[in-house]
Amino acid sequence: MRTVITAAKRGSKALGIEYNPDMVELSKRNAAKEGVSDKANFVKADLFESDFSQAQVITMFLLPSINTKLRPKILDLKPGTRIVSNSFDMEDWKADETATASGCDHWCTAHLWIVPAKVGGTWKLPQGELDLKQTFQMISGTLRNGNVTTPISGKLNGDQISFTAGAAQYSGRVNGNAIEGTVKGGSAGKWSATRAGK
Repeated sequence: MRTVITAAKRGSKALGIEYNPDMVELSKRNAAKEGVSDKANFVKADLFESDFSQAQVITMFLLPSINTKLRPKILDLKPGTRIVSNSFDMEDWKADETATASGCDHWCTAHLWIVPAKVGGTWKLPQGELDLKQTFQMISGTLRNGNVTTPISGKLNGDQISFTAGAAQYSGRVNGNAIEGTVKGGSAGKWSATRAGK
C-alpha cells in the first residue's frame, strides 16, 4: 500500500483495495503516521466486485492470471485511464510502455497500459467508409473511397487514434460515436467519421 500513501503525499486522492483485513488496518495506520489519512483511503474488498470506474490511474501488483481476469473490467474504463503493473503483464495485451529500474534487485519492471477507446466496427466518412478491427490498442482494417479500398494499420492511445492508409497519415480524437481529426499526405486536411448505425 506504499503506492497509495506515496500518491496521497503528492496530492492525489488515492484508494487502496486489499482483501486481507490485517493489511487494510496496517495501511490505515501507516497513512495516519504519514499524515495523509484525508487523501489515502483503504478498504477490504474483492477487486472483481469493486467499482474503480472513477480512477484516472490504477496501480497493480497482481499475478498475470488475476490481471487477465480483471482485463474486461479494465477495458470498460474511460479511455485514457492509465494502468501500471509492477512486474506482471496482461498476457496478450501488450503494454504501451515498459521500463526497468536500474540498480534494482527485485520487482524492478513497470508496465503501462492506456485504456483504448472502443472503435471496432464500421465508420461512415463523408467520402467513404472505414472498417476497423481492434485488438486492444492496435487497429487494422480498410478505408474505402468509391471503388478504391486501402488497407489501414494504426494504434490508439486512449481516445487518440492514428493510422496510415496508403501515403496518408490520419490522426484524430474518438468521442463516443464520432471521430474528428486531420490527415497528412494524400488528401491533406480534416477528416471526420461517425459510427455506422448511430
